Amino acid sequence: MTTESVTRTADLMWHDVFLPDDVQHVRAMARDAVATHLAPVAREIAQREESVDSFPWSAFKGLAGAGCFAVPFEQPFGAGLQHPMLATCIVTEEIAYESSSLAGVYDGQCILNARALSFAQPHIRERVLPGLISGDAVFAFATTEPDASSDLTPSALKTVATRTADGFVVNGRKRWITNSVVADWVCILCRDGETDQATMLLIDMHSPGVQVGEPDLKMGHRGQITADIVFDNVSVPADHALGEPGRGLATALASLAAGRLGIAAAGVGVAQIALDLAVARLRSRELFGRKLGEMQYWQYKLAERATELEAARSMYQKAAVRIDRGDRSGEPEASMAKSYATRLANDLARDALQIHGGYGFARRVSATGESYRLEEIYRDAKILEIFEGANEVLQWVIARHLIGRDITG
Repeated sequence: MTTESVTRTADLMWHDVFLPDDVQHVRAMARDAVATHLAPVAREIAQREESVDSFPWSAFKGLAGAGCFAVPFEQPFGAGLQHPMLATCIVTEEIAYESSSLAGVYDGQCILNARALSFAQPHIRERVLPGLISGDAVFAFATTEPDASSDLTPSALKTVATRTADGFVVNGRKRWITNSVVADWVCILCRDGETDQATMLLIDMHSPGVQVGEPDLKMGHRGQITADIVFDNVSVPADHALGEPGRGLATALASLAAGRLGIAAAGVGVAQIALDLAVARLRSRELFGRKLGEMQYWQYKLAERATELEAARSMYQKAAVRIDRGDRSGEPEASMAKSYATRLANDLARDALQIHGGYGFARRVSATGESYRLEEIYRDAKILEIFEGANEVLQWVIARHLIGRDITG
């Protein structure tokens, strides 16, 4: 069963009544771009093993060419929307409906790096943003290390930027870096060798001393290709600092807060396609002479899930509007949205697979050629609860706002 053959229940059950005027057109634009450039290759992307050659270039370039990469940015480079975070999250949701892993690629290119580059000097932005928006340049965002992920305090970082007369020399290793295998630029968080605080830098991936490892082989999100990046005495000009040297943790956390919302929106997109596939199956599948949808258990269960999906979408949109109004973190709503939406994506993936039974468990039924995409959704959904703030850590963030850091730590 293809995505095109199911009814989009969101169009029946949910209404964008509070959307600002400047983003009213964004969902339709993104949906058309996804249908044209991503849908024809999405299932292939989901099944093939990660490699440098399997980077989803046609979808990446197609979405960029359709204007999706311009959404987060101000004029003269981008779309110049008044609510760019909200609009970018809506695009992410539409991409995730067709491919969760491509939503991860988009998040890396257009959310994490868009926010990090907002701290760059104007002449650096003028140099790099046109390539990012056109899709001619690929960007990676590197905070995670083998022993530093949820904890990004400077003492946990082993990648060090040593100050020189001309800028910095960087040594270290980053892990799980999206887009790294084809990236032209990377925004990287380092421990500042002079202050023992953190510094965020923009590094040209073609610089001497930059080495990219083999792609990681993952359970899901195979279109979101990750690999280690090793930095061996890599020289970085002083003007490539993102924000003030020694204050890079603030840059990184602002970027990750925006990325958290992108993953919340992706969770909504994944939950939505799972719900739509489940509804289609309940309407078509017969059991004991009755439509499966006549069973009250599934009626009540999916009514509950539809209500949760309404709440999840509203949460990410509210948090996005807060960021667009000047609150760089959007907290605690950003953590609420991410943890809630990604848990819901997993719950709905499991429900939809259960409704499909053996058909949901199969990648392909050889006798008939049937494919229901549920095994792909199930594999992809889990990582949403882990990256860009593990949900357990985000519960702590929420608790700190609720109870107070003086108590929670």
